[in-house]
Amino acid sequence: MTISVGDKLPEVKLVKATAEGPEQVEAKDFFAGKRVALFAVPGAYTPTCSAKHMPGYVEKAAELKAAGVDEIACTSVNDAFVMGAWGKDAGSADVTMLADGNAEFAKALGLDADFQGFGMGHRSQRYSMVVNDGVVEQLNVEAPGDFSVSSAEHMLEQL
Repeated sequence: MTISVGDKLPEVKLVKATAEGPEQVEAKDFFAGKRVALFAVPGAYTPTCSAKHMPGYVEKAAELKAAGVDEIACTSVNDAFVMGAWGKDAGSADVTMLADGNAEFAKALGLDADFQGFGMGHRSQRYSMVVNDGVVEQLNVEAPGDFSVSSAEHMLEQL
């Protein structure tokens, strides 16, 4: 079942990419007590993710925070080292990189996708959500191959 607005996030571990290296975090702890703009991509360094999705959140970080977001986070089914390198390359000091290496978070949300036909295995769908103290406030899931409702611009319109 896919997570919906009003639902609490599942209790799943993620790995936060930090300057000191990977740091395991419980989703419930990471999202507790703050309003987080979370966006998910099928893969770090993939074309749409690197050319449009990540840059939008990097460019709109100050506007998102001015609109009431405490933290911006990106998740993908990649390991923390890849997420850390991608975050650094993307210039995303304002974006927390959360690795979901085994797709456990994506699966628990019901937002996983099968990309085996592209040689990419099991991944996350492209989506964005606003999470307020661990509860989904807004949810924007893209149709396969699309990029519009999960953009930073769309999220700003919702805030």
